[in-house]
Amino acid sequence: MTDHIKIRPADGTWVVRAGGAVIGESKAALELVEGDYPPVIYFPRDDIAMAFLDASATGSHCPFKGDAVYFNIIAKSGPINDAAWSYEAPKDVVKEIAGYLAFYPSKVAVERV
Repeated sequence: MTDHIKIRPADGTWVVRAGGAVIGESKAALELVEGDYPPVIYFPRDDIAMAFLDASATGSHCPFKGDAVYFNIIAKSGPINDAAWSYEAPKDVVKEIAGYLAFYPSKVAVERV
C-alpha cells in the first residue's frame, strides 16, 4: 500500500511557463504529495499546449507510480530537455494521474495565479 502518496485537487488556477511563454493553464490540476518530497502539480493534458511538447527518449520507473515517459519543451530559446513527464498507465493507487503532465520546477515555472 502506498499510504505515503496523497493526491487531491490543486486549489486555484495553475500555470506553466517555459521560455517566457505560458504553455498551460488549468483549474483542474492535481497535487501529488509523496512522503517528504515537495508537492508536484499534475496538469490535465487538455490544458497544456501539446504542440510545444515533443516526446523524449527518456523514461523512468517508480515502484509506487509505474513507468513515466518524458517530454522536451520546444521553446523559442531552444529545447528544454526532459522538462515534463507523464504516467500513461500508472499503478491503480495513483490512477488519477493517468495522462496528466508534471513539470520540473528547475526547468520551467509552475505557479498558482
